[in-house]
Amino acid sequence: MPTAEALLSSGFATLSELIRAHAAERPEKTALAMDERTLGYAALDARMDRVAAALQRDGVAQGTAVALLAAPSIAYAEVFLGAVRAGCVAAPLAPSATPAQIAAMVRDSGAPLLFLDKEAAEMLGKIDLPAKRVALDGSGAGVAFETWLAPAATVPAPVRIAPDDPFNLIYSSGTTGTPKGIVQPHAMRWSHIARNTAAGFGDAVTMVATPFYSNTTLVSFLPTLGWGGTAVLLRKFDAYAFLEAAQKHRATHAMLVPVQYRRIMALPDFDRFDLSSFRFKTCTSAPFSPELKADVLARWPGLLLEIYGMTEGGGTCILIANMHPDKLHTVGRPIEGCDIRLIDERGKEVAAGETGEVVGRSGGMMTGYHGRPETTRETEWFDAEGRRYIRHGDIGRFDEDGFLILMDRKKDVIISGGFNIYPSDLEAVLAEHPDVADCAVVGIPSEAWGETPVGFYVARDAVTDTATILTWFNDRVGKTQRLSALECVAELPRSSIGKILKRALRDRYLENAK
Repeated sequence: MPTAEALLSSGFATLSELIRAHAAERPEKTALAMDERTLGYAALDARMDRVAAALQRDGVAQGTAVALLAAPSIAYAEVFLGAVRAGCVAAPLAPSATPAQIAAMVRDSGAPLLFLDKEAAEMLGKIDLPAKRVALDGSGAGVAFETWLAPAATVPAPVRIAPDDPFNLIYSSGTTGTPKGIVQPHAMRWSHIARNTAAGFGDAVTMVATPFYSNTTLVSFLPTLGWGGTAVLLRKFDAYAFLEAAQKHRATHAMLVPVQYRRIMALPDFDRFDLSSFRFKTCTSAPFSPELKADVLARWPGLLLEIYGMTEGGGTCILIANMHPDKLHTVGRPIEGCDIRLIDERGKEVAAGETGEVVGRSGGMMTGYHGRPETTRETEWFDAEGRRYIRHGDIGRFDEDGFLILMDRKKDVIISGGFNIYPSDLEAVLAEHPDVADCAVVGIPSEAWGETPVGFYVARDAVTDTATILTWFNDRVGKTQRLSALECVAELPRSSIGKILKRALRDRYLENAK
């Protein structure tokens, strides 16, 4: 059997092969930790075998999806990784979705098995699903996981994995309708592992503080195991619990989203925790304000990396904030092996320094949207040589040093009276008001202007004067950027990884205006 070092230096290897190699070379090294429980590489390798063998016993063929609907746990990780070893496609689903959406995703994936926990089962109720249920927590929500597993020491039949074979199926977030299934191949996951040579994952202790159905989680969790590090799982995110666990385990790496950084840095006793073991902190998935980046740089040891990319793949930019404190308003420069370009509405590349839609290509790109060839084609762009790029859906421009500055999501750009208005510009001004703790701006249909910007904000104190804030804001922006209305809300609707759900704000505003 090849060594882990040989596999990592090869042109392509599977995560399953890497874990097998680590199990042989460092059997007692902790692979997974959660609460007071740990699981070494040899034990993880054996559990993956039992999962893979049980799937084969049940007739779950290679290339078939295996659905998971539960909070993070060691058992969840065992099923995810065991399914991949069997050549199946791990399909983690979001418990935050509606029962109807979950049923639609299970049917869309074609998964014959659904692994879930008590909370997920209670949320689903008696909804009919075309999949056998297996209870990861032995709660009675289905066949008990330990009963379903193949007997100890069972070895599955070997499967051959090609780079283009599907590794996992991630469903995009959405507030209405059925999310799209993004098919990510083994080659894409291999690229995430292989490109982390300098990240020091071999002896990493990585905090896993986001759910498994998010690509944000997988781009740090999978390389940690691929390089033989330790992944510390949290059932749910709590800022105080995160810091306690990071201090206890002497964490070296963490992947967090901006709202998590904000909650952590806002803790009154943040500075009493010993975080000196940290080497890499990364952030992705949502806008990361320059002010928050600066606060993390000032008070949290280790490098801070912002990663810009998509679940669908395409191009990736990285900003090493410590090295470029004057570029905190950007998302960094394209990494080696990535090609990012900007195009106009006609699909033509824009001139240097101009604003355009971001498209990117690399070795890590989705195969497509599951069962949706037309939607897949809509998200693709091809250059003059016929090379395939993925449309990121963002509007941006490169500065004179090649750093990418994001303006907004293309779908969020407000066109009012023929002018393009970027909500992020307006949000930056609104956030400057001392009474505003959080804010968002969306476009609302207007007979006079086509669209008009409307703002929403969370107040810092219980008593605030919205009319005064609106006047203050409109006095500071151009005529075309003025808000037509401003509302104070208790909180902004966010996805599980902190993205503001602007469609939900827009829909609620229109419903209330009827």
